[in-house]
Amino acid sequence: MMASNSSHSALAEPLLKHPEYWFSDGSLVLRTSTTLFRVHTSQLCRKSQFFRDLFSLPQPSIPESGTEYIEGCPVLDLHDSPADVGQMVKVIYDGPFTDNSREDFVAVSGFLRLASKYLIEDSIRSKVLDHLRTAWPSTLGEWDVREDFSRTHEMETGLLRGYRFPNPIVVINLAREIGADDLLPAAFYDLSRYSFVQIFEPGEDDPLHPSSPPAATSISHALAPADLQRLALGKETAQHAITALIQNMEHASSDAHRRRTGVHQRSCSRSATNVPVLCVTSAACRKDLCELVELAKQHYLMDRERGCADPLYVAEELGQLKSAEFSDCPACARDLEAWAAKERERLWRAIPDWFRLR
Repeated sequence: MMASNSSHSALAEPLLKHPEYWFSDGSLVLRTSTTLFRVHTSQLCRKSQFFRDLFSLPQPSIPESGTEYIEGCPVLDLHDSPADVGQMVKVIYDGPFTDNSREDFVAVSGFLRLASKYLIEDSIRSKVLDHLRTAWPSTLGEWDVREDFSRTHEMETGLLRGYRFPNPIVVINLAREIGADDLLPAAFYDLSRYSFVQIFEPGEDDPLHPSSPPAATSISHALAPADLQRLALGKETAQHAITALIQNMEHASSDAHRRRTGVHQRSCSRSATNVPVLCVTSAACRKDLCELVELAKQHYLMDRERGCADPLYVAEELGQLKSAEFSDCPACARDLEAWAAKERERLWRAIPDWFRLR
C-alpha cells in the first residue's frame, strides 16, 4: 500500500503541503494528485476501519528499500481528489459541518463520498447525514423551517432563495452515489419548482447554473436519464395537484359551510376561549369563497405567478386568503386554514409517488 520511490518521479509540478492538515509531528503522509497531508496514524485508526486494518498488518522492523518517505514519514498514495481527501481529514480531526450552505455542501459531499470507501465509523457518517437531512428533510415541519431560512436569506442578501441551499441536481446525484435515498423526495420536489428552461438552459445568474458558486465539487450537474424521467413525471403531477387543490378548495369549504349552517347553526371552529364560533354571514361567505377561487385560478393557473409550480406553497397561501384575525367570519377563515393544513400534509405524503421514488 505504501508508495515506492518512483511513484511520482515524473510529476509535472511539485506537490503542495496542505495549509491546515500538515502536522509537524504527524507520522504518515497521504499523497493525492496535487496535495500532501501529514497526519497521525493513530487518529486515522481511531475513526476508520480501513486504516485500522491497514496498520494492524505486521510491519517490517527495517524499512523496505523501495518505500518512499517524506520528512521521515512513509507515504500512502490515495487516488481520490485532493478536495475530498481534505474533507475526510477535516471530519476526522475537527468533526461535522456548519450551515448547509453551498460551501458547506462541498465539504459534506466530499466526506460522504469517501466515508464508505475508507470505512469511516457509522456514527460519524450518520452525524454528517443528519446534518444534510436538515436541508433535505423527510417531514413537512422540517421542510417549512428550511423554506423560512430560504426566505430570510433572500430578504437579507437580495439573492434568489435557491442560492441558500445546494443545487438539487447535485444533491440527487450524491444521494444516488452514497445510497441516501431518503434525501431524494425533497431534492426532486425542490428541483421541480424550476422551469424546464432553468433546468436545461440555466442562465449564469440562475441557482442551477453549473458555475454558480461554489463549483468546487466533482459531482455531476446532469441527471441520469431515469431521474430525468422521474423529474418530468413529477413536475406534471405537481401541476395537476395545484389545479386539483384550487378546485377542492371550493368543494371542501362548501361542505364545511353546510355543516356549520346545519343543525343549530353550530360550528366545529372555536374561539380562543373555546367557545363555538358560528358563521352568521353565509351568503357573504359563499360570495367571498367564489371570489377567492377565481383569484387563485387567475394567479396560479392563468398568470402563473410566483409559486405556480409549488403545491405546498400554493396550499399555504390559499389557507391564508381569509385571515381569522381580520375576517368578518372567523369561523370560515379557520375552516379554510384547517383545510389547507390537511391538504399540505396530504401533498407532502404524496411527493415520493409523484417522482416514482417508491
